[in-house]
Amino acid sequence: MKQAPHIGILGLGAYVPKRVLTNYDLEKMVETSNEWIVTRTGINERHLAAPEEASSDLGAIAAERALQDAGVLPEDIDAIITATLSPDYLFPSTACLIQGKIGAINAAAFDLGAGCSGFVYALTVAQSLVASGFKKVLVVGAETISRFVNWQDRSTCVLFGDAAGAAVVGNVETGGFLGWDLGADGLGHEALKVPGGGSREPLTASSLANNKQFVAMNGPEVFRFAVRIIPKTSKKALEMAGLGVEDIDWLLPHQANTRIIDAAVSSLNMDHQKVIVNLHRYGNTSAASIPLAWAEARDEGKIKRGDKLLLVGFGAGLTWGSLILQY
Repeated sequence: MKQAPHIGILGLGAYVPKRVLTNYDLEKMVETSNEWIVTRTGINERHLAAPEEASSDLGAIAAERALQDAGVLPEDIDAIITATLSPDYLFPSTACLIQGKIGAINAAAFDLGAGCSGFVYALTVAQSLVASGFKKVLVVGAETISRFVNWQDRSTCVLFGDAAGAAVVGNVETGGFLGWDLGADGLGHEALKVPGGGSREPLTASSLANNKQFVAMNGPEVFRFAVRIIPKTSKKALEMAGLGVEDIDWLLPHQANTRIIDAAVSSLNMDHQKVIVNLHRYGNTSAASIPLAWAEARDEGKIKRGDKLLLVGFGAGLTWGSLILQY
């Protein structure tokens, strides 16, 4: 299957909440230390949504910034795809809430659930929509994972932060999407999930007492999965694009753990200077991590128009996805 030509990114935007929670703050909340967190994860601090903020609020701000960057009006958007594992509600979709907040009155809207791979998944879906006749598609990764974190569980509470990132996908004159790879292993779903709150186990007094509403993770299993799958999916996307690792200007991996990123980059035989990492400032922001890192690197003057990018995500499901594009 060949990639439809000249569909790419028209604009980018991101938003992080104002509140910062440092490792030293966490030392006062749970039995941990700054040294332990930094050594094992690479995280120094993370941002948390204000009590009145939900994923749609963060996503709407990122979306408006992406629209402004693209020079596109909200009413020109044909569809909104929101990748999130921390929706405002079970239903309606967070995408519908964002649609209403930004005034995208002509847009279809739906959520996409692929965990931390969600933004990469959503970009490939957006590309397909544009290829089928949609003019402009807004992709949003928005997360308030802090609402699903047990702040007494030191194995997970140190990892996550809240943020949102967005991109406008449409026809471009040159470059654009070049290759991709998506996959999943549903047999590994137990490694990372929120057990309670769905139809399998509705929230009750008993489930709440047993912390079933919070993230449960098998850290070693997720680590092994990520280190194995990042080079595998990256090579498949490179093959589809007809490119080699040496042709990539920047690697934008999901920001989960610096040890995962370092191991995967070494496996790819890629120059570590070509890797965008902002994990130390924001923690794991799930579906928001790749667009947040992308927008920040663009604003810092690192990533420029014309650069070839390799986006790689992995997460709950278990899912993975890679995407190569010329920005």
